[in-house]
Amino acid sequence: MATLYLASGSPRRRELLTQIGVPFFTLGAPINEDPLPDEAPKAYVERLACAKAMTGLAALEALVGAVVLGADTAVVLDGRILGKPQDRAEALAMLAALSGREHEVLTAVAVASAQRSEVRVVSSRVAFRPLSCAEAEAYWDSGEPQDKAGGYAIQGLAAVFVSALHGSYSAVVGLPLCETAALLADFGIPCWQHLSETQA
Repeated sequence: MATLYLASGSPRRRELLTQIGVPFFTLGAPINEDPLPDEAPKAYVERLACAKAMTGLAALEALVGAVVLGADTAVVLDGRILGKPQDRAEALAMLAALSGREHEVLTAVAVASAQRSEVRVVSSRVAFRPLSCAEAEAYWDSGEPQDKAGGYAIQGLAAVFVSALHGSYSAVVGLPLCETAALLADFGIPCWQHLSETQA
């Protein structure tokens, strides 16, 4: 069986892969995540996911049987990518913009081996209830928004802001599990491997 490497430092993505019973090794894949001029959000997440997977694969120096997974998530409002807030003021501005509105979350997942690579992009819609300034400030003070795309984490304290979700919850967290499982299966890596171990 092929060996999976996750080219991501995200603890959320590690937890999601573990959830579906896929063993993996983590791998650093530092890339420049700045959007290109006039780059569409879908093209942006697709490019970054592929770059992470290919950078990880190159670091393994064509290790036999290696498969690398890269992913990227972007919060998009009115066609504009909301990245990770640089400071308190930017985070509060993001939360104010998201308040009482629906936005899009795009997550791309790319899987690569020495022979080929595949990528999928999943779009989800998330609606926030109206947020007060005091709530936004308290949320920033919690420390949670500081390294999160769009300035929030749906799996964390910000769950109370979400009034509706249309699409993939796991994709909003950081990895679309349905699509990821299908991609990995195409590369010879099944999910639920822990079940096979307990039945052996």
